[in-house]
Amino acid sequence: MGIAGHLSSVNWFAVAAATAAAFLLGAVWYSKLLFGKTWMQEIGLTEESISKANMKRSFATTLVLQFLAATALAVFIGHNSTWLMGLHAGALIGLLWIATAYGVTYLFEQRSLRIFMINAGYYVVLYSIMGIILGVCS
Repeated sequence: MGIAGHLSSVNWFAVAAATAAAFLLGAVWYSKLLFGKTWMQEIGLTEESISKANMKRSFATTLVLQFLAATALAVFIGHNSTWLMGLHAGALIGLLWIATAYGVTYLFEQRSLRIFMINAGYYVVLYSIMGIILGVCS
């Protein structure tokens, strides 16, 4: 089956829900309620530098990228999935693909374990949640 065939079986409502969940998780994960303060400290951001950023562009681009990631995950897990299959696929992708890629990069960039745990942890949780949503709705 070609890409068109795979995309035709995607539940776009589920992709939209997974995208929204990803966006909301990022807002909470990187807020001062959870890891935002430490994250800013670890990468050298200040309130002033954030206030000068083009946040509309950042949020809009993030939304598009999260939508693409949710679409890819939906195609990957398929349309006959379950919440448990989605959870397993998402957790494995987050942990064994994304976190390991961050790990290699951060080793050579000599970044701290703290920033690795914050960023990689976000993606493990993110893909697990997206996988559950996509699995339930498949």
